[in-house]
Amino acid sequence: MRKKFTMPDKDMLVLGIDLGGTKILTSVINPQGEMLSRDHSVTPAAEGPEGVIQAILASAGRAWKGLPDRLSESRQSASGAGPGRWEAGILFTSPNLPGWKDIPLRDILQEKFKKKAFLINDGNAAALGEYYFGAAKGTSHFIYVTIQHGHRWRDRGRWKILNGSRGLAGEIGHMTIADEGPPCHCGNRGCWEALASGTALAKAARKRIETGADTTILSFAEGEIDKVTAHTVQLAAEKGDPIANGLILKTAYYFGVGLANLVNIFNPEMIVIGGGLSNMGDRLLKPAYRVAEERAFPQAYRAVRFVRAALGAIQGSSGQPPLLSMK
Repeated sequence: MRKKFTMPDKDMLVLGIDLGGTKILTSVINPQGEMLSRDHSVTPAAEGPEGVIQAILASAGRAWKGLPDRLSESRQSASGAGPGRWEAGILFTSPNLPGWKDIPLRDILQEKFKKKAFLINDGNAAALGEYYFGAAKGTSHFIYVTIQHGHRWRDRGRWKILNGSRGLAGEIGHMTIADEGPPCHCGNRGCWEALASGTALAKAARKRIETGADTTILSFAEGEIDKVTAHTVQLAAEKGDPIANGLILKTAYYFGVGLANLVNIFNPEMIVIGGGLSNMGDRLLKPAYRVAEERAFPQAYRAVRFVRAALGAIQGSSGQPPLLSMK
């Protein structure tokens, strides 16, 4: 039986920890969704679990600083990257954290902080945030999709997050969109996130530059190909670069194909779209929506609303999975 998520008591503070492969983002939030403090630090991934956990503790200490009188009535939650057994508080592995395998992260932090802790997939955490405080407030059945490094979906229907039998549900970034597509880090080919993500867009741009394409993209990356990102492609497109515009349109096409699949399979009331790539706005999303409309069942498409995430960068957004919460 899936447990229903419940909001903390009206006076209880939540320490949220977003654990990513490159950053640790920690904040203290009240039940009204107001951020009281925030700390951002680099993840010492190369130091393994012990080093990262020490960095989490240090980040939490900085976030709590100035709030000592409220510490006794708090809970903590943490999110990070990789599959796990969320209710058991175990992170199976992480593509961005070397040496992490079957780490009982919830219990470790619970012992360190002496407060009750919860571990949750970061996509789920973002979906919950949008449900209680953001774009999906008041809906009963929606999907949260983040387009950044890759894709995650969280279908929150009837007040429940759908985790699957082993906590691995929602890896829509790894549904096959093109069977002869580019390789994905998961070992498959043609995955959605290998075709329609910020990482995929940057990789495609670098490939075009290396093959001699006449484009200004490199000028927006200080002339260094390693600094080409989705954002530099966007900047070039905004200046009328046809190569950059073509790359974004191709990304939009594949993103739209994936959205059509979600509409056809789940028939949601709303799809909330977050992640850094969504900041391109209509340049990316309008053509993606047209593709989705062409490919989805008409009745299902007419029933769905596509909206941008309202919480943006203040929510967990490591682009992969977990979140840890403690009280």
